[in-house]
Order: sequence, then C-alpha cells, then structure tokens
Amino acid sequence: MGSGYRMQRIGLFGGSFDPVHLGHLLVAQAAREELDLTRLFFIPAAQSPFKPDRKPSPANERLRLLRLALAGKEWCEIDEQEIKRGGVSYTIDTLKDYSRRFPQAQLFYLIGADNVQQLPKWREANELARLAEFVAIPRPGEAATAFPAPFRGRTLVGFPLGVSSSQVRERVKAGRPIDHLVPAHVAEAIHNNRLYL
Repeated sequence: MGSGYRMQRIGLFGGSFDPVHLGHLLVAQAAREELDLTRLFFIPAAQSPFKPDRKPSPANERLRLLRLALAGKEWCEIDEQEIKRGGVSYTIDTLKDYSRRFPQAQLFYLIGADNVQQLPKWREANELARLAEFVAIPRPGEAATAFPAPFRGRTLVGFPLGVSSSQVRERVKAGRPIDHLVPAHVAEAIHNNRLYL
C-alpha cells in the first residue's frame, strides 16, 4: 500500500455463523483479494428475518467460535452490533451505522447468491442499494447471478465451498467428524463445550 491516502474499502459479512466454517473463511479470503479490502467485518445476526422459525445458538457461543476462527487475521474484525441490538437483524440498520462511522469508505456487503433475487424485498431496499455494493457468494457450480435494479453488484470468483452450517450441526449431532469443515480450534471448542448435540 502506497503512502498516499487511499479510500478505505470495507467488506461486511453478515450471517448466523452457527457455527462458522471453512466456507466462510474462504469467502472472506476471496473477498479480501478480489475486492482489495482494507478490512472485513464479520457481523453475526441476532435473528435472521428469513429464518424466523430457526433460533440460532446463543450469541456468546457463536462469538466464541468466531473469535477462535479469526484469531491472528488482523484484517478481520467481529462486529457485535446486531447481537447487541437484539431482535430481528435488518441489514439497513447495520449499513446506516457503517456509513456514519466510515463516511469516506466504500462498503461491500457479502450476500449468498441465493438471496440476490430477494434484495428488492429487503427493508428500505433503495437506501440499501445506495449505501453499498453487493457481492454475491456463489454456490459451487452455479453461474453468476444478475443483480435486480437498483442494486449494483458483482459475484466473487474464488473458492465456493459446498459446506453449510446446518451440515456441520447435523454431523455433530450424528457423532460424525467435522475435521476439514471448520478450523481445528473451532472443532475442538464445539467438542469440548458439547455444542450442537
């Protein structure tokens, strides 16, 4: 990075992270490289508006696993604002907060490719589209998605991994190993704290 002032490019990665797995970490790495990010914030949701029937694990457990997964990655930070707000987490509240805190920054919001077509239905969609560029996380083997107006966006190229948090939870419950699906420290913590059983 040159000595000249450079506009901050900030990535925002929301999700339940229940638990965080290697797919999430590979997405973070790809986003950092492809979007030339200065920083990336992981933003665990209190409750997703799209999964009203699924109660996520307690926030402190999800945060503990995230901290273990991100240890030593100085370009990643965990933002607990949605958990602290409680209730259903709306992206617009979070994006407004970032545009206030980093008025000069360019914001990139990571979103699963399967959610892209729903974006116009999100709360305050026009304002959302104005505040950030959206970045679709592709599913393995699926083509890039076109963004519905007024959203502007692009699709990550790197490392789509067919791993989901629900698969990890199911494997733990069934007593199957989760090596190579989550970072080693995370697997150990899940085991030691008897999570997802």
